[in-house]
Amino acid sequence: MDFSSFLTSLGTSFVIFIVLMLLFTWLSRKPGNSVVYYPNRILKGLDPWEGGTRTRNPFAWIREALSSSEQDVVNMSGVDTAVYFVFLSTVLGILVLSGLILLPVLLPIAATDVKLQTTKSNQTFSELEKLSMANIKDKSPRLWAFLIATYWVSFVTYFLLWKAYVHVSGLRANALMSPKLKPEQFAVLVRDIPPVPVGQTRKEQVDSYFQSIYPETFYRSMVVTNNKKVNKIYEELEGYKKKLAHAEAVYDESKRTGKPEGLRPTTRTGLLGLVGRKVDSIEYFNEKIKELLPKLEAEQKISLRENQQASALVFFTNRVTAASAAQSLHALMVNTWTVMDAPEPRQIIWPNLKIKFFERQIRQYVVYFIVALTIMFYMIPIAFISALTTLDNLKKLLPFIKPIVNIDAVKTVLEAYLPQIALIVFLALLPKLLLVLSKAEGIPSESHAVRATSGKYFYFTVLNVFIGVTLGGTLFSTFKSIEDDPNSIVKLLATSLPGNATFFLTFVALKFFVGYGLELSRVVPLIIFHLKRKYLCKTEAELKEAWSPGDLGYATRIPGDMLIITIVLCYSVIAPLIIPFGVVYFGLGWLVLRNQALKVYVPSFESYGRMWPHIHTRIIASLLLYQVTMFGYFGVKRFSFCTLFLIPLPILSLLFTYVCRKKFYRSFSNTPLEVASFELKEIPNMEHVFRSFIPPSLSSEKADDEQFEDALSQVSRTGSFA
Repeated sequence: MDFSSFLTSLGTSFVIFIVLMLLFTWLSRKPGNSVVYYPNRILKGLDPWEGGTRTRNPFAWIREALSSSEQDVVNMSGVDTAVYFVFLSTVLGILVLSGLILLPVLLPIAATDVKLQTTKSNQTFSELEKLSMANIKDKSPRLWAFLIATYWVSFVTYFLLWKAYVHVSGLRANALMSPKLKPEQFAVLVRDIPPVPVGQTRKEQVDSYFQSIYPETFYRSMVVTNNKKVNKIYEELEGYKKKLAHAEAVYDESKRTGKPEGLRPTTRTGLLGLVGRKVDSIEYFNEKIKELLPKLEAEQKISLRENQQASALVFFTNRVTAASAAQSLHALMVNTWTVMDAPEPRQIIWPNLKIKFFERQIRQYVVYFIVALTIMFYMIPIAFISALTTLDNLKKLLPFIKPIVNIDAVKTVLEAYLPQIALIVFLALLPKLLLVLSKAEGIPSESHAVRATSGKYFYFTVLNVFIGVTLGGTLFSTFKSIEDDPNSIVKLLATSLPGNATFFLTFVALKFFVGYGLELSRVVPLIIFHLKRKYLCKTEAELKEAWSPGDLGYATRIPGDMLIITIVLCYSVIAPLIIPFGVVYFGLGWLVLRNQALKVYVPSFESYGRMWPHIHTRIIASLLLYQVTMFGYFGVKRFSFCTLFLIPLPILSLLFTYVCRKKFYRSFSNTPLEVASFELKEIPNMEHVFRSFIPPSLSSEKADDEQFEDALSQVSRTGSFA
């Protein structure tokens, strides 16, 4: 990509961002759009425009984001969101501190050397490459500055990551010590329960086991059941209730807009209401609801009596006992009576609780194997996309397009956007597959599944996007070299980096200007909402569902950010000009997403910062890749003796990771007892705690304990189970 194409890409991306920001300022002031731009505030009963949000100043949202505190984020979007902003600010700090040294020192050193200017090859080099390490002569003493810079970036990363780990640990502890009642803190999840002894029920087995160990604090147990059939009936029943409400709303609207007696809506009894006999909708849906209610009650009884699984939720009367039980070994064999912290009720993946210990291990290895295959097979098309979407390769493969792409305007646009857009679209196809695979491992909670998906997606993006694109740009010339000498991949990666610097500069710019512009303006959700409101929504519940914003989407958002930090770290010394782009990406991301966290997104779960160790490990993985890449690149520069000075860096990174894990990780995997012992404001209502874990499909309006006697403990029973 030449310099003019780079400037075109950068300039048009910036213009698009300004247009989208102005569009956001205009659209967010419209009362009818408030549910799209301020749903989080509305759901919490707050005024959407409190604090001057509705002013005509297009930069008012920036002032509000900057003036918000970490506690504001915790109050509005939870601890996980606050931890995400710790990640953004930490990475931003790494890049700023690195850039303060690298930019004023390395750019002049690179620009004043003459390697590229005096080369006798037929290659052409862009002006940007002349500001990179590629312009330094082999064996030049100037390379010492780049070697020292490699150490500087590494030590800055260690320092800020340590500070962030300490801060997040405190943030998590403060949240867990909150006097607000959290039902999951009084419960543990028990899996791998052994076969039921003769003469006992599953409930009696669980009760007797935990009552003997915790006689003073054991409260009650809930045996997990297979709810597949009851869930199906429940979902069908809820579907008919929604349809009935919709039909009644249509009927009421017809009374206001047409004849006083109104026009009763009709539906067909066949597939999707499109075929079959035409009937009165309200009467038909009422009949279906009356039919399903007794079926649901009967299936609830069957599920609770006959479909009990080898897992249970066990409740204690205080948080210390629950925390202690979750981190204790309860049986001689590790594959029986496995006890862990109970997830939040809303994020339990019920079908996975029955999966046995060794089956979970096998599933995990199978999933890892499938993911490895996916990464390998995805690398091939991504590498080809990278290779084919360069104009030179396109002209070689498709000679008939030469007259078109040689037009200056067309050439500039294609070079500026074609490879980046192709890559972004290609990556959008993957996340849901990885989430399904993560859940298939037998993971018990949504937050854990999201962390697992994020990890898989991170390695996918790094291996396929960063390494795949870097090597893909020179695929046809390097494939034979890799085949002859597989160990040369580090050297080839290092050699290919400078030539791809402008691609990644443009990729990062496109991500922060266009990506965050679309995020802020919410144009697509706005259009979808208004279309649904006009043509589909008739009830308040349907309207609320139409504008429901969801959460930040950590499973894809964090790996996307990790890809950027990997790219920027790996290029920080080789092409320091990328650092300002990384600073803008994370700085603008902090601002835009701060606004979205305070006003838009509603968290779907709360894990109290359990994502941080995962984030920390991936940043270190990016740092290791950066250090290995620099080792290879210094070798390419024939700086062999001095390259030995880089050997300690990967060792330091691994040692740093080991120390952090030993010092901090246990407090994230388990709740410290000193944290759990913090006093609550009031005595918890254990019946409320217990009922919060009942799946919606098993809830019943009829309070009848006997109906559930086989699945529920009779110990400390103080009220009925509904």
